[in-house]
This record gives sequence, structure tokens and C-alpha cells, in this order.
Amino acid sequence: VTIYVLEGTPPERIYQVDAADPENAKLEYSLLPATVPFSIMESGAIFSTKKFDYEKDPHCYFLNITVRDPDGLNSTKTVNINIININDECPYFTTKQRIYRIPEEQSLGTIVANITAKDPDDEDSPSRLFYSIHSSDRRFSIDPGTGVLQVAGRIDRDALPLRLHPNISLTVRVEDSSGCGSEMEITVIIDDVNDNPPECNPSAFRKEANENTTPGTFLVDLRNYCKDIDVDPSNNQFSFTGLSGFGSNNFALESTASGRLVMTGTINFENPANPGVEVYTLTVRVQDIAHPNYSSKYPFYISFDNIIYIYIRIKPVNEFFPVFRNLSYVFSVSEITKVGSSIGRVHATDKDWPPNVITYSIVAGAGTRDYINIFWISPTKGDVRILARLDYETTQKHVFTVQASDQEKSTTASVTVNVLEVNDEEPVCSPNFFSLQIPVNLAVGTNINGFRIECQDRDSDPRSFRYFINEGNENNHFIFSPSAGSNTSRLILASRFDYESGLDTNWIYSLHVHITDDNLVSARGKTTHLVKTGTVTLSIRVIPNPTTATTTTPGFTVVTKKENIYSPSAWYVPFVITLGSLLLLGLLGYLGLLLLTWLCTHCPPRFHFTFCVSSQTMTKLNTVFDGEARDPVTGRIYEFNTRSGARRWKKRNEPLQPILAMQVMPSATENSGQGMDRAEAPRKKEPSEKRKELTAAAKPAAKPSAGQSETPGQAGLRLQKKKEESEDGGLSSPA
Repeated sequence: VTIYVLEGTPPERIYQVDAADPENAKLEYSLLPATVPFSIMESGAIFSTKKFDYEKDPHCYFLNITVRDPDGLNSTKTVNINIININDECPYFTTKQRIYRIPEEQSLGTIVANITAKDPDDEDSPSRLFYSIHSSDRRFSIDPGTGVLQVAGRIDRDALPLRLHPNISLTVRVEDSSGCGSEMEITVIIDDVNDNPPECNPSAFRKEANENTTPGTFLVDLRNYCKDIDVDPSNNQFSFTGLSGFGSNNFALESTASGRLVMTGTINFENPANPGVEVYTLTVRVQDIAHPNYSSKYPFYISFDNIIYIYIRIKPVNEFFPVFRNLSYVFSVSEITKVGSSIGRVHATDKDWPPNVITYSIVAGAGTRDYINIFWISPTKGDVRILARLDYETTQKHVFTVQASDQEKSTTASVTVNVLEVNDEEPVCSPNFFSLQIPVNLAVGTNINGFRIECQDRDSDPRSFRYFINEGNENNHFIFSPSAGSNTSRLILASRFDYESGLDTNWIYSLHVHITDDNLVSARGKTTHLVKTGTVTLSIRVIPNPTTATTTTPGFTVVTKKENIYSPSAWYVPFVITLGSLLLLGLLGYLGLLLLTWLCTHCPPRFHFTFCVSSQTMTKLNTVFDGEARDPVTGRIYEFNTRSGARRWKKRNEPLQPILAMQVMPSATENSGQGMDRAEAPRKKEPSEKRKELTAAAKPAAKPSAGQSETPGQAGLRLQKKKEESEDGGLSSPA
């Protein structure tokens, strides 16, 4: 019997032995060998006694099961128990190396390392593992099946960040089919190669040398302008060789490694042996010292050379010293002169021919405690400018030495700069705005309302103030006293007002008073005085004489100006006010509509009377019938007036007329020029007797004559007959 047990299975029953005895005797079970991790019960059940580990324990167990009856008869059977491996172990790396080195600029696909791992669950068979790189670096890739690490992108050791940190860290992960895995960090060190040729910037140089330059004179150091960007010092070394060109025998390189070009011959223009060349053109080759490896960047070059061009211009030598026009210069400068301003100019001449270019410079004394150089001189024009603001309180005088040079000979001159103190503060006066009222007959010479101004100036003497009215003083009615020499001054009426003759027409004066601080200015010690001005505004109202003699006392009025300023934070105030007004207006309109509706509903109808009465007229009455009844004889419905008793037969579908209308028709004898049928309103002054006559005339027509009794049937017949004869079908009596 073969039994299979999964590794990691906890102790449990794994098999039941079935045995039978013909005599039905009680059987006894035993198991050999006794050292195996299994046991058998009296019932024949085989149990495992431990949790098996396929990687540590035997993979197969053979058990001999013996069944014995009480008489000693027995039977033995072999049970083969196989332990089945499960995937319960994570793979591990077998590669021990963690650091690898490769040169830069390797081609894509270059193998860097072969990473191997093993899965304990696959002890007897090849492991089925999956390799991957867990990092953001895209310059390397790994074969997921074999673990071969390859170059996947360009690796440039000379570019950042590899230029500073040439080590690349990669995290390699291996997993089995169940996802269980392990990680290992490896480091790839990138080595520098000589893959960059030397470069020079600029590739052309222009130098000048005097004609009497002595041999050995240094001209230019080419190494300062050339470099090789390779990182490794052994790869960034280069040399200078191949100096050539017409007249190159007068020049030489100190060494192939230095790049220093020096003069070796004489090039005096007066020397007959000198070919008289003014400009020499030289070439120098720059090349790598180490073996070049340019194939990755420059596949068509085995070596790479850089050519430098050097242009040396020979200058003639002058024989005379420059001479300044003055041995010393004195400039006076205000302390508030702007930085960069010109304060003066020095000038020198040279007798050489052709004229040499003279260069000016400051050689001594142009600095202070805070600045190395406080003055600057134009090298070509000799224009002296200031580089920092001057301060009279710190230094009142600066002395420095300037030099004029023609590149060979030079001379010096002394420059003295006197710093002038400057008035740079404005007078401040109190009050700076005031309103006054004065009577028109105020006496000349009066201090107006006792008004005076007081002024202060931080950098001027109180006696330096001057007061004058700049604007608004029409006809010069006002002056300040004193007008100068004091820090206080009073407002005085200088001339009387004359409105009667029309000389004065303005009753309000707006005076703009200027206060300057130049009263004590003198030319001594100051070339230019900066005048500062303060301003005061006065509003003066002239009060005319009253029509009635009154006692007035001159006084002054303080004007308080109030200004409403809208605050954005209070936006809701106008919004709430507007909304409330609209709601209130709507409510009032609604209440008015309700009131009008109620009045129209509850007020009784009004009768409208129109009277048109004129002399010699015939009156026609239209009676309003406001009641209805049925004639008992004919059965027809007739209408009647409840007040007068007038009746008429009702027309079918004829509505009831609730309005009494009285029309007065003009007679035929009335004036033909006014024979228009029009209704006129009753005249207010019409005699009451005429109105009474109209009323009396209407009453007999409204009821039968006295002494006659008429039944409703007779009345109905009479009314029908009258209706047929009448134009309007009414029952009116003859007038």
C-alpha cells in the first residue's frame, strides 16, 4: 500500500488497516520499525506523529504492519508512505558577489553580471524562478528567466550625476511561481575612459607685444582656456605641440604640458633684420596624452586634435612720457551727488608720433574705510566719477593720485575732491492748513485772527527761513511779517479790500505759502546750495458788512472735513436697506389693491344724471324700469318703475336698465347755427323753478289720471296699444 502525505501536514490519521479473522478473534496491530514518526492504534488506524518538512526529513517511509490474533497467528504487510513536497520555501541567491565594475559608454546588451538563485522546493529539479530589478534606473535590465544583468541605456561617466557619484545601486528580486521571493542589492561602479578630446574656448587669441619686448617675455597661457572633461586625471591630461606659422621662430612654448607662450626673439621695427610684420599668426595643436578611446562618440576618428590660432600684434614703442595739463586738480562736489556722476576730468598729452593711446587710472588714495575705491576714472577720457555716495560728516576732503600711461611710460597727478555740505531737509511748518474769516473793513496792518506759523528745519538755522505767498494773493492783500530771518511769522493784512469800485471781486482767498531755507546762503564754501521748500495752505473768507449795524468780533473758524468712506466689509448695509425698501413697497401696493377691491365690492352703484337744458326746449324723459310682474290676463311680463309706477311690456332677452337718464332735446325753433344734438352738463346757476317744472311734468306721465280706476288687464291692453304706436315702445304720457 502506498500512502502520500503533504509536507507541513499536522499530525493526524493517515491510513486505516483493514484486517479480518475467521474466528472473529480480537486482533492486535504492531508497527516496525519503531523509530519512524508513525504509530498504529488498536483499531488499526495509522497516525503521523509530527509535521513533515520535505527539505529536512526523508522523502519516503516503509512501515511493516503486523496483525496478530490471540493464538499467535499473524500477518504482515508493507505500507509505503511518500512525503509530497509543497512550495513553502522562498528562493535565495547563490551569487555571492555584490560589487561590479564596468567602463562607461558600454554598448547596449553588454553583460554586467550573471545573477543566480535557487529554490529549496526544487532541490531535485531546475528551479523555475523569475528575476526583476526594483529600481528607477533604466540604464540596466535583467533577463527574467536567466538573471543575466545587461546594459540597457547610455552610461556617461562624465555627465551628472555619475560625474560626482559613479556608483549605481540596483535591487534585484527573485520570485518563484507562488510569488515568494528574495531581494539582493548590488552596486555597479562606472569607470572613466578617455572618450573626450581636449577643447579650447576660445579657439583663437589676440595678443599684443611692444616692439622692444625682451626675449623670455610671457605672452599667454593656453592651458587657462583649454580643458578635458574626462573625470579620471589620467584621462584628462593633454599637451600643446606643433607651434608653427610665419615668424614662429620668435616665439616658443615653455613646455608641451604648460601651454605658456613666450617671446624668444627681438621684433624691433628699427632692426633691419626684422621683416617688419605687424601681426604674427601662430598655430598650436592640442591633443590627449592618454590613449584615446573615441569610438563610442566619434567612430570615424582614431585620434582627435584641436588647433588653436594665436594672433600677436606688435606695437611701436613711444619715447616720451605723457604730461598732464595741470600738476594737481581740485574738484568741489556736493555730498548728495548721484553715484555714477562725473565730477571732473583730467587730461594728458603725449608727443609721440603716431599718437599713442593714453590710459588713465587711479593708483593711490581713492579708497575709504568702507570702500576700496570710491572714485573711478575713465581709462580713455580721464573722466572722474564717484562709485559711492559722499558723506560730508565722515570725510570733507579726498586726495588721490591718477596716472596717465601710454602702455610704456606714465606720469601722475594729484586730485583733490572737496565735499560740500548740502541742505537736504525741507522746512516743516505748523499748521500746514488753516481756514480764517475776516471782516471786509479790517484795518491794514492787523494780524489776521492772531494767526502765525512756526517752522522747523533739521539742517538749517531758524534764521534761514524766508516766507512768501506763491499763489492766490490777488491784489497783494496779505503778507507775512517778518518775511525772513525767523522761524515764526504772522499773517498781516497789507492793503484794504475795495469791492465798491470793482477792484476786488473774490471773497474767498486760497493762499499757497512757500517757506524756503535759503535766507543765510552765501557763496563761501558752497558752490551750489540746494534750496528746500515747505508749503502751507490758507483759506481766507472775507465777510461783507451787514445791512444793519452789528457789533462783530473777528474770529476764526476751524473747518472739519467729514468724508464717508465706503468699506468693502460693510457691503451688506446698502443691500439690506434696498431689500427692505422693496419689500415695504410691495406690501403697501398689496394693501392698496385689497382696499380698492373692497371698495368696488361694497359701495352701491351711483346714478348718473345728464341734463341738457336750454331756452325753448322740449323735454323727453326716459324712465328706468326696475321691477317686473306678470299680467294675469295675457300672461305676459311687463316692467314697471317702483317710484313712479310707469309700466311697459318687456321685450324678450332685454336686460334690466338700472340707470336713469334724462335727455333734453332742443326745439325745432332753436337757432339753426347751434342745432347740434349734444348733451350738456346741468348749469350750476339754473333756476330751481325750471328744475321743479321738469319734475312736475314728468310725474303725470308716470301714473293714470285722478279718478280713473284701471284693472291690470285694461292697463295691459292700453300699454300694448301705446307700445305699437310709440317709437321706443314705452308707456310715457303725452307731455
